[in-house]
Amino acid sequence: MRGGQWRRIASQVGRSVTVWAVSTLTMLVLAGILPDFQLQSADGDSATRIAVTAALGAGAFGVLSAVVWPVLVRLLLLVPALVLGLLVFFLNGSLLLVALRLNPTGRGAVAPETAVIVAAVMSAVASATGAALAVRDDDAYRRRLYRLADRRRRSRPPCPATPGTVFIQLDGVGHDVLTEAVGNALLPTVGRWLGAGDGRAPTHRLTSWHTDWSSQTGASQLGILHGSTYDVPAFRWYEKDTREVMVCNRPTSAAELQRRAVVRTGDRGLLGADGASRGNLFSGGADEQALVLSIAARRRGRENRSRAGYFAYFSDPANAVRTALSFCAEVGREIGQSTRARIRKQRPRVGRGGLYPFVRAFATVVERDVVVAAVVGDMLVGRAAVYADLVAYDEVAHHSGPHSQDAAKVLHRLDRSLALIEKVAEHAPRPYRIVVLSDHGQSPGETFRARYGLTLGDLVRAGSGLHVPRRAERTHSGAEARAAVRAALRRPVEEGGERHLPARRRSEPIVLASGNLGLVSFPDVPHRMTKEEIDARHPALLGTLANHPGIGFLLVRSAEHGGVVLGAYGAEIPLDRLDDEPGPLARFGPGAADAVRRTHSFPHTADIMVNSAYDPADGEVLAFEEQIGSHGGLGGAQARPFLLSPLVLSAPADDGRPLAGAEHLHRVLRGWLHESGGPQVPLPAAESPAAESDRRVA
Repeated sequence: MRGGQWRRIASQVGRSVTVWAVSTLTMLVLAGILPDFQLQSADGDSATRIAVTAALGAGAFGVLSAVVWPVLVRLLLLVPALVLGLLVFFLNGSLLLVALRLNPTGRGAVAPETAVIVAAVMSAVASATGAALAVRDDDAYRRRLYRLADRRRRSRPPCPATPGTVFIQLDGVGHDVLTEAVGNALLPTVGRWLGAGDGRAPTHRLTSWHTDWSSQTGASQLGILHGSTYDVPAFRWYEKDTREVMVCNRPTSAAELQRRAVVRTGDRGLLGADGASRGNLFSGGADEQALVLSIAARRRGRENRSRAGYFAYFSDPANAVRTALSFCAEVGREIGQSTRARIRKQRPRVGRGGLYPFVRAFATVVERDVVVAAVVGDMLVGRAAVYADLVAYDEVAHHSGPHSQDAAKVLHRLDRSLALIEKVAEHAPRPYRIVVLSDHGQSPGETFRARYGLTLGDLVRAGSGLHVPRRAERTHSGAEARAAVRAALRRPVEEGGERHLPARRRSEPIVLASGNLGLVSFPDVPHRMTKEEIDARHPALLGTLANHPGIGFLLVRSAEHGGVVLGAYGAEIPLDRLDDEPGPLARFGPGAADAVRRTHSFPHTADIMVNSAYDPADGEVLAFEEQIGSHGGLGGAQARPFLLSPLVLSAPADDGRPLAGAEHLHRVLRGWLHESGGPQVPLPAAESPAAESDRRVA
């Protein structure tokens, strides 16, 4: 062997011995602290014999963790991912019990409940020690990262030298929130890329872009990954032809939306050539998919690896214990923060009890750790393009507010994930360009229900002359992370049981909420109703809605004008006159008229589209859901996400026109993949007739 190989072997042996020694010392300390954990016989033993018992026990536990743990995880493939995460402590404790039984000294006993604690502490300490030693050695650090990579890397062809691209989506982070966080040093990695304050030359540029009217992940990510946002009017909507409620974060709906987009555009998507999709609603045409909602409803098979990322991550006991401990800490953090908000009587505020602390912990810890580990694996096997969504900030901002301290702390932890990905790029087999972007922002404001004491559904029923319940029903939050939890638990995402509406409710209006965007549909009328038909059926309804102080404007179809925007005091502006006479849309800024006209052209636009009021002075909207940070409609920061791209890539808007819509962003990202060279999905030679027609309408 060469001298370098001997040095690496000696270094590896030295690290193993050090980890073993630290684990032994940890076991000795725990045996001295915990009364139910003994490393000696009842008659007592010498210090040497106790040390030998601890050393053998720690060694056996380490071997079992390395050899048996992956097998246990593989045997538990049918257990829901979140449940597997909760079983981590008990599985680890069981391994410790077995290790003590195998101890040749015959010493060592521990109560089962204490074994869980001892195993968790030993795994955490061993992981921290190994990581600390490995980071000091670049070669060792690189080899440790390679062990996180996909085992199938051996079957891949040699990695080309052309650059790969990693797209990291920070769900819900608006352009204003990002710039504020950089200014407050909450995002040191992003700040360094932008050359903020340290005198270094920037490596990235920051650009804002505008969403469509439906400013939510379903529409934006479908447009970014598949190049089409056509006929996605909201986060949830009722389709009269199928009599179903479509919900963007329901697996069956996501699969159907993806199918429609592929048919419309004629190609697989942004990631169609050697791509990987991680933690997204849609696949983007990637061959490698994990934690992707649109395939979560299928039967498990080769083509369905939506949950494989969880098991690949939890197969490492150190990962499992670290994430489980962080999960518990995050649950405690949320309970403490929500309790403090109640004691201080903060306003606005929404309920954060029940299962929400666990949903938040899943989004901010489990989903983040698993997705980042999957991205690390993709980079270390040299995939050409990776797109991953981190939903942590969006989930917390919905319930704590987009500018809250709670959300700011989540942003800071996400920055550490970006730093890790940047570090991994130094060890990847090809150069990588890291692009960070968001799908929408969030607008603050109290809920419609909190301000007026009734929901949008109550207001619609009152305007329709129907009975309004004395106690208003609560409209649940539609945050994206809840769907990820349900998919991990293999529970279907059914919004209020309304996928198929019961026949007795066909004559009543269906009212659905998407942030501060509301949709009203009359299911017994097979077509989209006109203003004239609605007035004939419910003479007071449109006036009741348009004149309510919590409503900004309405969009309805018109037999006379094709489509009209309605506002307070009888305002009625035909769509073709909005540019000259914006009326109620004036306060919503440039681009609002185009967004409304485009949504009007969709086949499944609701009979009445309702956008909440918006105050430009403070940027606040009124959510029709239980959210104090919301998105889904027009008004404020929710429609202004960001795009952070390396300077080596071409400027995203070099023609002076702003980036408008997720479809425009898709073309920019696709162009960057072509700039990088290598195998890419060819750019379409020409727009499809349907897409070109849609563009003319917009």
